[in-house]
Amino acid sequence: MSQSPYPAVLSGPPRPSLILRPGQVSLPPGVERYTVQGNGAVLIDVEAGDSVSVTNVEGGQPCELLAWDKSGITDPGIFGERSNSNAAGIKALLAEGDDSLAALRLNLECGNVQLDQPKAVRVFGGATPAGVEQSFSVQRDGALLIAAPGGPMLVDGHNTTTPLTVLVRRATIRLKNRSQLPDPLADPVLDLRVHSATAESYFVKAGDYLQIIDVDGRQCTDFQCFSARKLDKGSDLPLDVTTTRTLMGAAYPMPGLHSKYYDQDMEPLVEVVQDTCGRHDAFALACAAKYYDDIGYPGHVNCSENFNKALADKGVTPRAGWMAINFFFNTAIDAHGVMVSDEPWSRPGDYVLLRALTDIVCVSSACPDDTTPSNGWDLTDIHVRSYSGQHKFSRAIARRMKPDSEPKMTRETAFHSSFAKHTRDFVEYRGYWLANSFAKEGPIAEYWACRQDAVIMDLSPLRKFEVTGPDAEALLQYTLTRDVKRLGVGQVVYTAMCYEHGGMIDDGTLLRLGKDNFRWVGGDDLSGEWLRDTAKKLGLNVLVRSSTDQMHNIAVQGPKSRDILKEVVWTSPVQPSIGELEWFRFAVARIGGGNGVPVVVSRTGYTGELGYEIWCHPRDAEKVFDTVWEAGQPHGLKPMGLQALDMVRIEAGLIFAGYEFSDQTDPFGAGIGFTVPLKTKADDFIGRDALIRRKEHPQHKLVGLDIDANVAVGHGDCVHVGRAQIGVVTSGMRSPVLGKNIALARLDVTHAEIGTEVEIGKLDGHAKRLPARVVAFAHYDPQKTKPRS
Repeated sequence: MSQSPYPAVLSGPPRPSLILRPGQVSLPPGVERYTVQGNGAVLIDVEAGDSVSVTNVEGGQPCELLAWDKSGITDPGIFGERSNSNAAGIKALLAEGDDSLAALRLNLECGNVQLDQPKAVRVFGGATPAGVEQSFSVQRDGALLIAAPGGPMLVDGHNTTTPLTVLVRRATIRLKNRSQLPDPLADPVLDLRVHSATAESYFVKAGDYLQIIDVDGRQCTDFQCFSARKLDKGSDLPLDVTTTRTLMGAAYPMPGLHSKYYDQDMEPLVEVVQDTCGRHDAFALACAAKYYDDIGYPGHVNCSENFNKALADKGVTPRAGWMAINFFFNTAIDAHGVMVSDEPWSRPGDYVLLRALTDIVCVSSACPDDTTPSNGWDLTDIHVRSYSGQHKFSRAIARRMKPDSEPKMTRETAFHSSFAKHTRDFVEYRGYWLANSFAKEGPIAEYWACRQDAVIMDLSPLRKFEVTGPDAEALLQYTLTRDVKRLGVGQVVYTAMCYEHGGMIDDGTLLRLGKDNFRWVGGDDLSGEWLRDTAKKLGLNVLVRSSTDQMHNIAVQGPKSRDILKEVVWTSPVQPSIGELEWFRFAVARIGGGNGVPVVVSRTGYTGELGYEIWCHPRDAEKVFDTVWEAGQPHGLKPMGLQALDMVRIEAGLIFAGYEFSDQTDPFGAGIGFTVPLKTKADDFIGRDALIRRKEHPQHKLVGLDIDANVAVGHGDCVHVGRAQIGVVTSGMRSPVLGKNIALARLDVTHAEIGTEVEIGKLDGHAKRLPARVVAFAHYDPQKTKPRS
């Protein structure tokens, strides 16, 4: 058989690139999705033939539905049901005065909705499993209100409120423009569309707000502005990104203290108030003719020339290439000093909200680059709105638990107003604003107060989950490394949660409030999601419901913390008093006597000192803070922020997510091998086989380092023996109590013995070295005599 003279080829046409975009989940035409937050409600216009489904996401959350037509008379027949409720939950929500429901109240008022004897429908109950769905068929046109009501959660109960997901399937698909804008934040002063591959100029008055919206997602927009006062005098100094980076100490400003953009005179022009994307460019020029000429696209439309056209009548000198903030342009400087870029992170409707600090003339573009992925290979529009400075918008950054989760804006904890009396230095931490330091004392004084007297700090962002039901113990025994069966009522245990390969999901504490009642306190929402998904996979009869927003907490830490709390915490005879409360135990108590504020007090902390955490409902936070603060003043009580907290936890060898552990780190490599009782826990648990293998064949060990230099050492610094890198610093600090530089580091076990001489690499890891040696872990009170005292 003769050999073919033609080469072998892959048959058929090319396959498209397979790109998974979990954050870009699109619904089929005619389907709309809404999220009803716990203790919240949504209002939806419905038409005959529509279908509505409500899903109990976490389980145990009641739902109330109320519908009315143009007459304002409530009638559940609109969605094919009979009334079984007087809408008590909805009326309670509306009476609470929550600002988030202001628009809903206005709609009810404008529609003349009669709530004196409303006819509502209530579905779901406290025992409804997670994921249960209820569907309704709309019989005639009207408005449908769907609420997730619930009262304040008891500190020793589990009656939390959780979200509902609503899907509306339209009988008649509504024709929409491609660009579906989000609702305005307030009544707009300016409403301007910047069409694809164009630029527009506009004016914003001092104190007013400016919202720049990525309408369809993954579309960059260059932004530039000038002081109108300076333009009138013939000076056209634009916002300058180099000046801004230098003054702010960041690649680009974000909501918080370091939020301003400056011109070359170092005058602040705008400040960032809200940002739902968090990835922008402040390094490169706006695209210019030369850029396209040099890559083989002469004459390509570009942002710099579009700027020149838009600013031609504003007294601004044209430029060949404009310095600008390129919102939503995803750039970075890599380890080799090379600027790299990829598709934007922005989703449809993402925005940046700025506040004008003086009268400004602005220009915005919709970037025309279709030669790279910088606009997702799809050029779309940008929209600009401005709002009166009379409105007040909170500083916020958007966070998503998962790529396809609804964004949540940064919030203030219930204790924020109390700590705000002592500082303006707040930083974003896991979706909340937390105090970073306090000007009166400063981090060093706060540190010494914790070591010598007492401090009070806000730890409300800790994620709390109520785990209840007959299979609650079985679920936790299988998902946590500790032996939960040995945990008694009133006890707390510190434990790890791992994936099947042994990598850590989270660390946290577990409180047992009853035979089948637990409270998991961790650092990440994903730990609760993992518990819920595992329960569903195994078919266990258990509810896992978030209570983070129903249970805020402060920590009172330091040698005098017991003396302070003895004065203000009351416990019943069946609960241990503060003087009797042992380490890793908790008590249900009250602040201010037997009829005072209900709280849970646990003898736990994150400082390496004697200390307690006080858990309460957000409505009681100010009372709790004020009472503890007043009682603590004779004992030297001071507020403590995150900077000082980081110092005390590093000294005490307490690990932090993203630093000492991640999903690539097992508990042994994270220094908490004591949380994995492989020889005494009789039951199987997730990751057990992998952890046995990792323990028998360890590769890395978390150790302490003493550093023979006062040069700052931080997370990510490389650790060397000779030329070879043998580890990495996870956390570092200059210890006040030890009088030297110390660090925590993850080292190869070959070089992890106490006394081993190593070097910490700076610059490129070779041109500058800091001598160090491995020491006992932890540096401060390794036997934990302080918190046990």
